[in-house]
Amino acid sequence: MKQANPLNEGDQAPTFSFREANGEERSTTDLAGSPYLVYFYPRDNTPGCTAEACGFRDHLPSFSKLGLTVIGISCDSEKSHEKFRSKFDLPFPLAADESQEIVKAFGVWGEKSFMGRKFEGIHRMSFLVGADGKIAKAYHKVKAKVHPDEVLEDAEGLWG
Repeated sequence: MKQANPLNEGDQAPTFSFREANGEERSTTDLAGSPYLVYFYPRDNTPGCTAEACGFRDHLPSFSKLGLTVIGISCDSEKSHEKFRSKFDLPFPLAADESQEIVKAFGVWGEKSFMGRKFEGIHRMSFLVGADGKIAKAYHKVKAKVHPDEVLEDAEGLWG
């Protein structure tokens, strides 16, 4: 199995398409000239992923003041994302990367282990992308519950 090999600060962020909460199809090329956060999480409706998503939801007014768009990505289906978004009132887009194209482009897909079992999956990582399309801050070690606070602090330092 292949190890995750995530992108780093200064790397060009890959472009990708995603669906807005209202169903509108968008692309990161639409965000050119504005910063955005791409956060990768393993699965909808799990405790850590829910805590992280709700933290980003709660900080969204502060992110919006900075002109920063938040995009969550997992390999769950669009239908799963719709339920997750609705259940927790998540106002930002969740990209359904069922083909694993986006997670592999960012290098967050790789070997994981849980209870002695090895498998491939998404590593919880995030990337703050600047208006120039380059990664301004890469988070390779993420603690779900405190991560939104950490990202907001860094974003305010970069663009506040």
